[in-house]
Amino acid sequence: MSLIDISSNLLLIAFFAYILGTVLIAGSIKRNDGAASRAEKWGKAGIVVAVVGFIAQLGYFITRWIYAGHAPVSNMFEFTTAFGMFLVGAFLLIYFIYRVKTLGLVALPIAILFISYATMFPTDVTPLVPSLQSHWLTLHVVTAAIGQAILAISAVAGLVYLLKEVDPKQKSKERFWLEAILYLCVVIIGFVVVTLTFRTMGYEAEFTYVDKNGMEAEIVYNMPALFGMNEYELKTDGVMEPLVELPPYINAKKLTTVVWSFIAGTILYLLYRFIVRKRICELLNPLVKKVNTNLVDEIGYRSVLIGFPVFTLGALVFAMIWAQEAWGRFWGWDPKEVWALITWLFYAAYLHLRLSKGWEGRKSAWLALIGFAIIIFNLVFVNLVIAGLHSYA
Repeated sequence: MSLIDISSNLLLIAFFAYILGTVLIAGSIKRNDGAASRAEKWGKAGIVVAVVGFIAQLGYFITRWIYAGHAPVSNMFEFTTAFGMFLVGAFLLIYFIYRVKTLGLVALPIAILFISYATMFPTDVTPLVPSLQSHWLTLHVVTAAIGQAILAISAVAGLVYLLKEVDPKQKSKERFWLEAILYLCVVIIGFVVVTLTFRTMGYEAEFTYVDKNGMEAEIVYNMPALFGMNEYELKTDGVMEPLVELPPYINAKKLTTVVWSFIAGTILYLLYRFIVRKRICELLNPLVKKVNTNLVDEIGYRSVLIGFPVFTLGALVFAMIWAQEAWGRFWGWDPKEVWALITWLFYAAYLHLRLSKGWEGRKSAWLALIGFAIIIFNLVFVNLVIAGLHSYA
């Protein structure tokens, strides 16, 4: 068995370990009303399994690094799986400090979604393009990912806080937005489903188009084209013609993928509502009934305190040094750079509001979720849809 096969198997082990860990933690919470000792054993087993999954994913990360000869963070598959690993690592660290296993009900499923999302992109190990052949790849991207993962724990804590505090049976704006967040998680599942469906069908549609530099290029769609590239020409017979042509700074292929994901996710969500007859937040509410909201609020705040300087170092300081080395300038207003700055400014505002205005509890929880939404927008939409120096997949 080759090293890359071992790496793939370790990632698969981590994936199933996170699923089992989630089930065991959920089972321990449901059993709290009865056999307390048995529930405690279930909870400990869930954490042990999560640790095993994290070790397996760390093994995947190291073996792929050895095989590739560089840190495996150079494309969407590698970065997203690494982000999921760092998120689980941050959760386990928080657990061993605060002993709040309920956070695993959110952190582990997010890691599962990230791994599932990542595997929809090409998984092959490819040589780095010249601009990425630098030790700053490791310093900048890995540090930024760790910082974002720690910041994400604040969103995990915020979601747990709101699942307990927001009444899922009473109509309110908070209930609407909380359910909207959970709906977006279903959209990620929709992305996996629609990608696998068209991949199984072997769908391909070849186009030529004119890129932002005025050069003719070729592109292959793997699902029916809703949006066409700039000045596109369809080369494949018997496939769907794009509905709209987009300008060259928008990647129409990837925007098509995003829209198909929303279509599939919406269908899955409506099917869930039809079968279960409950909102997702109402289904999850009983699992967080015994959470200490003051402690969860403290965890969210501490996560930002730690994650903010780490993110600053990786996403801004190291990034600007690398930009100077690679492109001869510290800052260039590339879309990815702009959104990294927006992310930094948002969390700076979070800390200001928390410390000077006393925004705790619900306000702090909502801010944490908005911050994580900015991180995800940067990862998904900016990387995939807006053409720039940082676009990779």
